[in-house]
Parts: sequence; structure tokens; C-alpha cells
Amino acid sequence: MSTFDVIVIGEGVAGLTAAGQLAAAGLQVATFEQQIFGGLVLNVNELDPAPAGGEAGGAAFAAELIQSNGDAGVTSIQEPVTAVATNASGFQVTTDSGNYQARQVIVASGARLKNLNVAGESEFEGRGVSKCADCDGPMFQNESVVVVGGGDSALQEAQVLTQYCGKVHLVHRGNAFSAKAHFIKHITHNDKIEVHFGTTVEAILGGQMVERVSLNTASGTTELACAGVFAYIGLEPNQDFLDAAIARDANGFITTQDNLETSCPGLWAIGAVRSGCGGTLADAMTEAQQVATTLKQRLQ
Repeated sequence: MSTFDVIVIGEGVAGLTAAGQLAAAGLQVATFEQQIFGGLVLNVNELDPAPAGGEAGGAAFAAELIQSNGDAGVTSIQEPVTAVATNASGFQVTTDSGNYQARQVIVASGARLKNLNVAGESEFEGRGVSKCADCDGPMFQNESVVVVGGGDSALQEAQVLTQYCGKVHLVHRGNAFSAKAHFIKHITHNDKIEVHFGTTVEAILGGQMVERVSLNTASGTTELACAGVFAYIGLEPNQDFLDAAIARDANGFITTQDNLETSCPGLWAIGAVRSGCGGTLADAMTEAQQVATTLKQRLQ
């Protein structure tokens, strides 16, 4: 069984930042990631504000962190964690391929974009339904697409899609955006974006690919032709691998003490998976630095 001082679950910005600082202090650190390093920041074309001294693009910033961690000696393991259990030596972290031992564990597994949970969404995933404008936007050259949501992510991604699409329909169930003022200003002054307030997507329809959506509006149900649908309606935490006894809030996010330790001593939670995280890049990095400082004092 491979043994580490600290195992960090998740290679988003929070996890990578904590792992890098701990490794730089001489501790043996491993990070686990079930998909691709970077987490949700990969979906952000332009970080606002950009990290001090770092890359402005989400993907470039994540690549910078993973490279720095490799140089510091962090072991990156591309496997999903299926369980975390306490034992006499600390913690056993389990994946499909085996078990790993750690003195302390940091859960930085982040959160995933919520699904709309409407008819056609799962059927058309990869065939017009997407969650990444930067990744899939070029597939919709001069087409019409629908973006669902009213926060920063929805407005940013809508703006990105105008680089490729002929028309972007921004659908929001509320009557006003919750995004930052400058994002709203960009949307307002972009002729390619048409806003639909008080509107929800009821179904995604098509043949081999997405062809239209069914919308519920104040005046009734209507259909809107489109080639793609991008939903940015909030987040849900990636925490299913943790024991049910670990305290969570009503929405499933992990609760912590002020020092970011969970209800299980030696198990920490930072970033988007944690209840009360501010949600910004700066918040994630600050929490990572806080935990790293605590663990360096505890383990060295």
C-alpha cells in the first residue's frame, strides 16, 4: 500500500494549491482526480479577476498549477476515489485499483454543474447538450444555441459562444440577472444575445442532434429552434465517496469547523465541495493556503 503524509482528493484549483504548498514544505503528497485536472475552472475562458502572477485563462492557470506541483514532487493519480475510511494510522483511501494510506486527507473534490433534469437532456448529451462553451463552441459555427442561467457563469459562457454562434438565447427563470454588473453590461451590448426572462426549458428536442427546445414562458409554452443547449444553473457537491456520517448541510455540501476540519478529525474540506465556500477562485486558494499552513505545523 502506497503511503503519503497527505492525500488530496481533487485536482481543482483548491486541491492543486494545497498539494503544491504541502509538497514544497517537504511532505509526501498525492492528488487524486477522476476526470481531468483543473475542475470547473477549465470552463472559464477569462478568470475575473485573474490570479496574481498567474494565467488569465482557466485552462492555462490549471496547467500552470499541475506543472508546478509535478516539479515539487506531488504524485498525481488519475483514479476516482470510491471510499475514505479511518484506521490506526490515519486514513485509507480506496480506488478501484487499490488502497492508499495517508496521515491526513483533504477533500477538494469540488462540485459539478447541475443538470436541468428535463426530457432529452441526457439523450442529447454530446449531441448538442454541453457544459463547456470553450470546448464545444466551435461546433456551433453560425448556429443558434440556448444558454440557461442568470449568474456569472451563464453570462460569461454566453459571451464566449457569440464568438462562434450566430445567435445566443439566454434563458433565465428570474426577472433579473444575479451576475456581476460588468458581465450584465457585456450581455446588454451584444447584439448576438437575446435574453428571455421568466422562462424555463421544459424539454430538449431533436433527431440525431438537438434541433429545438420547449420553453415555458409567462404567456404559455413555445418552441425555439437551436442546435445546442448549455446549462449553468448552479452546482452540486462531489462527495458521494464519503461516509454518510460526515456532516453535510441540507444541500449535501460538507460542513467544517472554522479551521476547515470536518466532523471527522484529520479530514479536511476546501473549495466548492465545502458548505460556506465563497465560490470564487480567491476563496478556493485562500482555503487551500489555510489548510496547508495548519497541516505543515501539524505534520512536520
